[in-house]
Amino acid sequence: MKLPSYFSPHIYDFIENLSEERETPFLVLDLNVIESRYHELRQGFNNTHIYYAVKANPADEIIERLVRLGSNFDLASVNELNKVLKFKVEPSRLAYGNTIKKKQDIQYFYDHGVRLFVTDAEADLRNIATYAPHSKVFFRLSIDCAETADWPLSKKFGCDSDALIGLAILAKELGLTPYGISFHVGSQQRDIQSWQHAITETKAIFDQLRDKYDIHLSMLNLGGGLPAHYRQKTETFNKYTSEINEYLKVFDEYELEQIMIEPGRSLVGDAGILISEIILISHRPKLGCKRWIYTDVGVFNGLIETIGESVEYPVLSNRTGEVGSVIIAGPTCDSMDIMYQDKDYALPTSLEIGDHLYWVSTGAYTTSYSSIEFNGFSPLNYYVLK
Repeated sequence: MKLPSYFSPHIYDFIENLSEERETPFLVLDLNVIESRYHELRQGFNNTHIYYAVKANPADEIIERLVRLGSNFDLASVNELNKVLKFKVEPSRLAYGNTIKKKQDIQYFYDHGVRLFVTDAEADLRNIATYAPHSKVFFRLSIDCAETADWPLSKKFGCDSDALIGLAILAKELGLTPYGISFHVGSQQRDIQSWQHAITETKAIFDQLRDKYDIHLSMLNLGGGLPAHYRQKTETFNKYTSEINEYLKVFDEYELEQIMIEPGRSLVGDAGILISEIILISHRPKLGCKRWIYTDVGVFNGLIETIGESVEYPVLSNRTGEVGSVIIAGPTCDSMDIMYQDKDYALPTSLEIGDHLYWVSTGAYTTSYSSIEFNGFSPLNYYVLK
């Protein structure tokens, strides 16, 4: 097994020792990779404020490291707020980034000093005005980039430009500060020009609000979407940063108070290696010639992003020699619990029951998506290499 070079050199010994002492499946997180990715983001987007999307991986150790590095935080719930507040983060470094929220949760954030809220609907905006008066609000614009994102996010969130303008006008009438606009081009976005489309549309709204309604926005939120390293090919990180920074030049005239970016997957995804055990190998002639590899991790305990085979994790083993096509499935008695059936995955023909598989770039949306006890299986454990 040869892991990517960005992992710490002693990751192999760390995994080997854990494999001898701990039952699989479990996730290993290399905090040094996360710190390296954070510095890359700071260097690549040197005029932006990084707001880590805690939902990607809410591990205390990650939050603690990012607090020390100076990160801000994008939060989706009261529980995420409480996790971050344990580390004495100033409320000015926090944003309530979920457009769908209860009245009492808005109040809770406000009572704990948070003054930056996202919205995309009138009812939510009125709740913010009532339970978080005089706060800053930014408006989520709906961007349709589903075809080029491996995990699209365009249907459930955001509003169109006309609705957004109406919300900005209403926010001012309600005593709130219309602060800026956010968008999300889709998670694991492989088409860099998606940002150009979103930035251009956003700039047009800025102009209209300024010129027609005398509303001067001062923040642009680029959302997430920067990729981790899966099997699907993406451009280099430097190409992403150079092109997106070029697109941002249309905003030079505004001298924005803040440009935000909300990395989740790109910050923590590459830092994870998920170790699982093969519990069954089966040949099922009626279903084709591929071997079925059943492993003790599956869709419901960490690998939900393999639904539709959307995210293609690199899967490694310690076996060498001839390889053959496989179908990889999880341990539960649910027919959805098949990770890869149509995609071309090949593993050594010498694999045996009891061997380990190593799922690379699994630091994001694995522990946080893991079920509590579907079929009685425990949530995915994790261990941290500092």
